Amino acid sequence: MAKTPTKTRRKRRSPTLGPEKTAQLYAALAEDRPAPETELNYHNPFTLVVAVALSAQATDVGVNKATKRLFEIADTPEAMLALGEEGVADHIKTIGLWRNKAKNVIALCELLIEEFGGEVPQTRDELTRLPGVGRKTANVVLNEAFGQPTIAVDTHIFRVSNRTGLAPGKNPDEVEDQLERVTPDEFKKGAHHWLILHGRYVCVARKPKCWLCTISDICKFKDKTPDPARKESDLGPKG
Repeated sequence: MAKTPTKTRRKRRSPTLGPEKTAQLYAALAEDRPAPETELNYHNPFTLVVAVALSAQATDVGVNKATKRLFEIADTPEAMLALGEEGVADHIKTIGLWRNKAKNVIALCELLIEEFGGEVPQTRDELTRLPGVGRKTANVVLNEAFGQPTIAVDTHIFRVSNRTGLAPGKNPDEVEDQLERVTPDEFKKGAHHWLILHGRYVCVARKPKCWLCTISDICKFKDKTPDPARKESDLGPKG
């Protein structure tokens, strides 16, 4: 007896806010921060690649402190390569995983010089060939340095996307896929910065500052944090 062919289950996407509310959410974030930009300091596309690669498991503040002097003396692959692994390591010892990162920076410089003429490539596939550069880093560089509408998903964007219902997903790849699908074209260039800054300063991991949030009326998060300045007596009688 012939077997009945099994149906391939289509991957179901989690429900999002819908086009109207999504546009409202981005419009509110854009009004709140009209000119969002990265908080990592950099001089050019090369130093941006290095800074973003160094920021893995580190804070932007910590990376900026470490790279201030480094980028003053080495802001090209050639100059960085001349420092050598130990020279780079001496500047970034305050950053987590500094030994491995110094090794990657030197290997990254070698590949840029050998295969790209010392220039930072402008495609994701080429960028992710560089040591220490993953999809997230590549998306940041493409967006920030070259103005491409890519959306890098870090822990802040992952949290905001799931909490608000903007782009729910079980992992960063799912969230990125949802964001690219639902984000209106006019907001794609700034989406990464708006979402990361919102997650870093308002929609924080513990006790999000919902009372300060410009999108709280759109957000699907059920356990919104009440305004700590409001006393329970201000809310009227409960009886």
